[in-house]
Amino acid sequence: MTGRSITILQLYPLDMNIYGDYGNVLVLKRRLQWYGYEVNVLAYNVGDSFPDDVDIIIGGGGQDSGQVKIQADLMSIGPRLKQLADQNVPMLVICGLYQLFGKFFKTADGEVIQGIGLLDIETYGKSERLIGNVIVTSEQFGDIIGYENHSGQTYLGDDVKPLGEIQLGAGNNTESNTEGARYNNVIGSYLHGSILPKNPKLADFLIDRAVTNKYGVFYSEPIGDNFVNEARKIASKRPR
Repeated sequence: MTGRSITILQLYPLDMNIYGDYGNVLVLKRRLQWYGYEVNVLAYNVGDSFPDDVDIIIGGGGQDSGQVKIQADLMSIGPRLKQLADQNVPMLVICGLYQLFGKFFKTADGEVIQGIGLLDIETYGKSERLIGNVIVTSEQFGDIIGYENHSGQTYLGDDVKPLGEIQLGAGNNTESNTEGARYNNVIGSYLHGSILPKNPKLADFLIDRAVTNKYGVFYSEPIGDNFVNEARKIASKRPR
């Protein structure tokens, strides 16, 4: 071990973790340990005190009711999250929290759930549900493989870039051929699965940014990802 530690914070695991998104935390924890770092995993739920020392932030998906439940609390910590984003703290937010990191989510019933506006995105609930396997091509991460299940369709503004372009699936919406959004080191995506077990380049991006922010540089020995590569081959051949 290096004697150095990294702290991972999972946002709202009690209400925003219905698609196995905790798997993203587990992948980061294990890969950091393989790289020689001590890992602290913290959970933040409604009403908790936001920790002072955070290196990586992870958030998951949830039903509309879960979004309503956390919305007021999320708005209260929004300024702190924006500050951390501007300090280049890496974050990965999936589905429901991806939507609420944006400006708002307008449900199919017309209810508007305000977001914190960290990402320049807007989401609208539609009658069509987008479900199935997804392959996204990213210039930085190559092919990203995952699974989507959402009725909200997200539209990107000028201040974010997409995570990548859709090769299989729907992604952000049925019109744009894009998936996810990026701002600084913040990544939002609709991909469950969980996303990080099958996409180690994405996991290592978050780790690299966190370690570099805290310690100035990230040195690592390659991790043998043979099993991951085999899983990716199988997953990439699955039909929509």
